[in-house]
Amino acid sequence: MAGVALRPLSVGEIIDASFQIYRRHFGALAAIVLVCNSLPLLLQIFLEAAGGAREHPVMMLAYYIFYVVMSSIATAATVFVVSESYLGRAIAAGEALKRATPFVGRVIMASILFGFLAMIGFILLVVPGVIIVCGLVLATPALVIEALPSATAALGRSWNLTRGFRLKILGLLFLLGVIMVLPWLAVSMLMGVIAAMAAMGGAGRSPMLFVVLGVAIGGMVQFFLYPLSHAALTITYYDLRVRKEGFDLELLASTLQAA
Repeated sequence: MAGVALRPLSVGEIIDASFQIYRRHFGALAAIVLVCNSLPLLLQIFLEAAGGAREHPVMMLAYYIFYVVMSSIATAATVFVVSESYLGRAIAAGEALKRATPFVGRVIMASILFGFLAMIGFILLVVPGVIIVCGLVLATPALVIEALPSATAALGRSWNLTRGFRLKILGLLFLLGVIMVLPWLAVSMLMGVIAAMAAMGGAGRSPMLFVVLGVAIGGMVQFFLYPLSHAALTITYYDLRVRKEGFDLELLASTLQAA
């Protein structure tokens, strides 16, 4: 199976290539989402129906820890699927999850450091925060694909790769934000309107039912869109390696040596 051409890509071409890979490997990506995110989503729905964090603070804390661990596995597994596809290979969901598991601790630590540094940047001034986000956003693809030994190494790798291309990455993140947020907002607003109409009309159903349904449907929409954003970031990682390190030539040379 042919991969995406290893050449410099525009932001539009990165988004298009992400959709191509997303469609081509939807089965594997959806399986990863279902394995890693179904139980956390069910716990979230239960907690919302039972009164939320105020009524069950310990359970909510356990949910957040479980969610972070499972999301990290899903992220790393998705990067593996996208990376293999981009290089013209395929990997099943089970194999991707197996390969992703050893990276959980490093992915979580990289996310924590990324969030902390971004927060500091935004507290100081908005612009430093934006620069930090655009500079470190490729830490997870770099960590997983190159099997880097630590979160700090991944952040440093991302910072070096993105140097000179952070404005382009800002444009990509803006488009990804629109793609990710609009469907979730549409579902949430629709369920909110239905809940309000049911309450005013005395339909005999609790508005909480529609709130829970909104959480469930909105959560599923976002979960199935997350692989698209990870695909775009993984392709951006390869795009910058092609631009700055001649990765396409490196891959060609290794293929000829293997032959």
